[in-house]
Amino acid sequence: MKFDADIVIAGTGPAGLLAALALAQAGLSAILVGPRVNTGDRRTTALMKPSLDFLDGLGVLDAVKEGSAPLRVMRIADATSRLLRSPVVSFRAAEIGEEYFGLNIPNRNMLPALDAAVKANDGIRIETSIVAHWQPLEDGIQAELENGKIITAKLAVAADGRLSPAREAAGISVRTASTGQSALVLDFAHTRPHDDTSTEFHTEHGPFTVVPLPGMRSSLVWVSRPHRAEELKALPDAELSRLIEERMQSMLGRVEVSPGRQVYPLNVTLPARFAANRIALVGEAAHVFPPIGAQGLNLGIRDVEGLVKMARRYPADPGAPTALSYYDRLRRPDIIARSSAVDLLNRSLMADALPVQFVRTAGLNLLGAVPPLRNFFMREGLRTGAGIMSLFRERGPVARFRSE
Repeated sequence: MKFDADIVIAGTGPAGLLAALALAQAGLSAILVGPRVNTGDRRTTALMKPSLDFLDGLGVLDAVKEGSAPLRVMRIADATSRLLRSPVVSFRAAEIGEEYFGLNIPNRNMLPALDAAVKANDGIRIETSIVAHWQPLEDGIQAELENGKIITAKLAVAADGRLSPAREAAGISVRTASTGQSALVLDFAHTRPHDDTSTEFHTEHGPFTVVPLPGMRSSLVWVSRPHRAEELKALPDAELSRLIEERMQSMLGRVEVSPGRQVYPLNVTLPARFAANRIALVGEAAHVFPPIGAQGLNLGIRDVEGLVKMARRYPADPGAPTALSYYDRLRRPDIIARSSAVDLLNRSLMADALPVQFVRTAGLNLLGAVPPLRNFFMREGLRTGAGIMSLFRERGPVARFRSE
């Protein structure tokens, strides 16, 4: 069979753009199919150090991080009114020898930078269209585009979002559940410095997360019931600014919201498999969960890293069943562990049962009171397995704790 490219990637969000760049730099020919890149996304993305290292390896970090702010401290604060409340827990990058955990990057800066890098790469052909029909074949896959073109490749990468037509074409079933929440996303100015600190206030309806931007500005993800999120979005600037300031207990002084509010419904989606029938899933085609703990795109970047590993291991046919089985085994533990942890924490915020409140409060108390445990979770949060490895180092947190 004659192929137009080794790999066809569906989707021009960050996961699709990064997959195209990484696979092209690994020596594979790639075709990227999707609409024009969205430059109006008001959200920001917190990318952790390993993800930044990956972007640096692709040669795009300097362009992507324009307008970003470092995350040196990540703080969890219990803003519920329940009987059992947790203490404020602060995670400091300096405790584990890092300058910062990551960078908070505006999507409206990141996406155009990635788009420019893709357009500058001779190994990537761009089709500004949408796949109308997928046809998995025995030795390849065929994509019929809405513009009438037909593309054949050895492997398709589904980076086409949470409703992923490519995933459906692969015959991969999904388990999807609404969380009964929506996220209001906006930026705001404030009169007190944020000190490069991200604060996640836990409320009965979900997290209220403030993440630093350059200067005296921050981004906000306010999770609440869907009707409440729409009500908040419709408020006059002065009223919404006052509510945000009250919710933060004036932590950042006087607040003034910026134009451009957006509301996104939240759900949890987990596929039964992460690859099948010549199609591999990345990004939101592979996992969707609430915005807690800065996991989303960081997990998607690890999907892309997994794709590159798989393609290098099976260079002759990266879409073969053995290759896809390898990718599924490679990504399954990480995706399930991270998705389950975020979903469990989100559910615990909304649970009224005292036993659930007790477990959550006790866990956060331990994290705040026991430095080795806190350091373990910080390392594990940055790099899967890093926390466990630190336990076996002579000068790791356990050794220091025992010597004190």
